[in-house]
Order: sequence, then structure tokens, then C-alpha cells
Amino acid sequence: MRTTTTDPMSLNDVTDLDNAPYVIEGEGDQAIKIYFESEQNRVDYLEMELHGSGDLSGLNGIFDAMADNPNTGSIN
Repeated sequence: MRTTTTDPMSLNDVTDLDNAPYVIEGEGDQAIKIYFESEQNRVDYLEMELHGSGDLSGLNGIFDAMADNPNTGSIN
């Protein structure tokens, strides 16, 4: 498990790890333990909507269009 002591909401370092709230994202070796400065920051983090977690058809369309573009990868 990886650990981060930078609060993702405030971007401040968390130093009192024994008393700091945290969440664990993921499982096993790929899991990450994220510490927060405050319980409110942890709640705000958990309530945040994930960007791109909905319908990805628009993004997939962009990638499909680029794959069909003869200039993809060109520096000209």
C-alpha cells in the first residue's frame, strides 16, 4: 500500500498521522492511503464527483477521430 501525507483538498502536508483522518482508495499493493488535515476535508473529498466517471462517448469520439486523421503524429 502506498501512502500520501499531502491533503489533496488543501495541498498541505499532514504531520499528525496518528490523529489525522484518512481514506484508503483501491485494494492490495495498488491501494493508496490518503491523509487529510481535517474531517471536513475528508468528507469534501469523498463527496467530490469524479471527473469523467459518466458517459465517455464524447472522449472516445475524439480519440476515434484522431486515429482516422492522416496527420496524427505529424510535426508538420
